[in-house]
Amino acid sequence: MRVSEGRVTVTVPEQPDAGKGADVFFNPVQELNRDITVAALRAYRERTPRVSTYLDATAASGIRGVRAAANDWETTLCDIDDDATALCERNLERNDLAASVRRSDANVLMHSEAFDVVDVDPFGTPIPFADAAVQGTKHLLCVTATDTAPLCGAHFESGVRSYGAVPRNTEFHAEMGMRVLLSAMVRTAARYDIAARPILSHATKHYARTYLEFDHGAKVANDCIDELGYVHHCQHCLWRDHDYGLIADAPEACPVCEKHLQTAGPIWLGRTCDPAFVDAVAEHLTEEMGTAEEANELLATLRAEIDTPTHYDQHRLCKRWGRGAEAMDEFIEKLRDAGYEASRTHYGGTTFKTDADVEEIREATAE
Repeated sequence: MRVSEGRVTVTVPEQPDAGKGADVFFNPVQELNRDITVAALRAYRERTPRVSTYLDATAASGIRGVRAAANDWETTLCDIDDDATALCERNLERNDLAASVRRSDANVLMHSEAFDVVDVDPFGTPIPFADAAVQGTKHLLCVTATDTAPLCGAHFESGVRSYGAVPRNTEFHAEMGMRVLLSAMVRTAARYDIAARPILSHATKHYARTYLEFDHGAKVANDCIDELGYVHHCQHCLWRDHDYGLIADAPEACPVCEKHLQTAGPIWLGRTCDPAFVDAVAEHLTEEMGTAEEANELLATLRAEIDTPTHYDQHRLCKRWGRGAEAMDEFIEKLRDAGYEASRTHYGGTTFKTDADVEEIREATAE
């Protein structure tokens, strides 16, 4: 079937019947991801004018790489599958675009050549590509992870094996997954004396996506490692705290209710977005993008999120407190009136970030 996204029209496989796989994978739900990618590529070229080359490392149908080529990037599309590379070539030809199509193991290609921007969007975890992707990236590494259950701790052992961290399945599970992914990528880059700093990240529709800008040198890599640490979380009253460092130093019990704490980490505790870059990406959303309105709302929320490593869900808190939930704007305004920072988050309609702890939230929002 044919799909139009942005400036291109491509052929993609029909959606598979239950239990039957398509020859070449295509995910229509990722249109928002791809629209933001195109806007991010436009914004990054303004941020770093010398960049020109882009690798779609796991191309499949090639829709992401074709869209990059349509935005004047010197594009390489890579896939190990014959059917996929043939489809990439047809989709480039359909749109009268020139790009290089490689039938290759992505890891082999990224270990042998380097590109200004590398995009790794595999089915499942990106970790098997992480070392090669770091080696093959000059400036910006874009990474998608769709294995959200291991990332957020729902599949605990798989998360530990894949990401070299202890994930926990909390009420802020989507952010947990994002920060576990960032931790793994930052630690991978640091092995090569590279600082990988996230300039745009979001967890949307069962995937996590991040854009990591590279800086080279042992000192800056050490600075990134210094932003790793642990979150300590009480499942009973929802209190939590965090501390920096690679050795967990958890309190013996929750200071509010004295129940047992769960500890997750090492996770990335630093900023997940650069607000200036988020603004620049928003300026490059255009009308031909099918998700432009949704993407603009997402970026506006990301831009306004305060810088804390976890978030709360108002409905979960109110349920624990035995009281009814209220309109989010009124709830957040109560926190601000009490002198705390507070913002909505992109993780859900009833989620928020604040520098208040759980007891301070309860007191500030009481009727």
